[in-house]
Amino acid sequence: MTVAVFLVSLLGVMALGVPIAFALLASGVAMMWHLDLFDAQILAQNLINGADSFPLLAVPFFMLAGEIMNVGGLSQRIVNLALALVGHVKGGLGYVAVMAACLMAALSGSAVADAAALTALLLPMMVKAGHDKATSAGLIASAGIIGPVIPPSIGFVIFGVAANVSIAKLFMAGIVPGVLMGAALWCTWWWLVRKDKIVPPPRKSAREIRVALRESLWALMLPVIILVGLRLGVFTPTEAAVVAAVYALFVSTVIYRELSLRQLYPIFVASARTSAVIMFLVAAAMVSAWLITVADLPSMVIDLLDPLIDRPTLLLVAIMVLVLVVGTAMDMTPTILILTPVLMPVIKAAGIDPVYFGVLFIIVNAIGLLTPPVGTVLNVVSGVGRMKLDAVARGVLPFMAAQTAVLFLLVLFPSIVTVPARWFGG
Repeated sequence: MTVAVFLVSLLGVMALGVPIAFALLASGVAMMWHLDLFDAQILAQNLINGADSFPLLAVPFFMLAGEIMNVGGLSQRIVNLALALVGHVKGGLGYVAVMAACLMAALSGSAVADAAALTALLLPMMVKAGHDKATSAGLIASAGIIGPVIPPSIGFVIFGVAANVSIAKLFMAGIVPGVLMGAALWCTWWWLVRKDKIVPPPRKSAREIRVALRESLWALMLPVIILVGLRLGVFTPTEAAVVAAVYALFVSTVIYRELSLRQLYPIFVASARTSAVIMFLVAAAMVSAWLITVADLPSMVIDLLDPLIDRPTLLLVAIMVLVLVVGTAMDMTPTILILTPVLMPVIKAAGIDPVYFGVLFIIVNAIGLLTPPVGTVLNVVSGVGRMKLDAVARGVLPFMAAQTAVLFLLVLFPSIVTVPARWFGG
């Protein structure tokens, strides 16, 4: 009955068009009434404590870093480097999109920011070169969701806080899966364009490649600084976010000089607005998480999944399918916040490594960003590229299938995640 009250109240309020954060609060109030625990003071206390977390400070700083990178020229130089390296091969602009997405993922950790920047920079070039617009937009959207997987990742920060799992270990564990996602897109694009009669641009000279590498060197140093700093324990993930924001600001204003003081105010406002939405979602979700624990819902879920507890692979497959379905109707952040407190006791009961599960969970949520009608990245690419949503959804299908295949490959072979994670994490 408690589960029914939670789901009916949450989905019912969402169906009325109420924002998800307020829907979470409404479901929390409904559960408090049902459990005869209603107390406005407890509600307010859990709401405040939900956002009162030092690790969550990483979210606004990574958001700020991403905004600065897009405006300050770091993203443009990453794209220019990829163009110089692989732009001359057949279908080269698609490979540029994948390579640039992997490099930009190591800068911002935001799927939306990466997808918007790549769409604005590359989609017109791909269409002009003769590539199908829907397929090109689908590739860019699929490349954008690598952002939450390759560190630094905002998704890992939120999951780490909600699941009480080391964010640094999640960062290190996401490197290889993120690269595999990029490789899957690379191979899928090659298969799709192998018969296209596209005339590629001329190969860049060695001098032009050196110039592109020199100009992008400052941007490329950022992920190196973050990963080495985390690996050596120089700073925490939260401090890494501050380093990323300050470094991006310094490079954009002093080195590249593409960011003026006049542009700083709208950048800070944009990142503050996005951060406020995420932080309020986290705070509201913590109210529901507390009530889920009080109502002992995890035990009910464990009893429900008891036949699969001794078969971890089947359990993970079932959870991944469930989250994929949920991702069609809910954005990444609320999905993480709602399902994490319910699923983590099940994962621990099955003896599955929480860090390994966290990587799979974030990947499946990232894929959910491509599923209509709510898919955020799908809508961003549609808006920036001035295309109909159904055209982008059609173009994204083969690439989403490839990344889903990577996801289930990681489910079947956990060592692909765990072995590199132990090596990177020391």
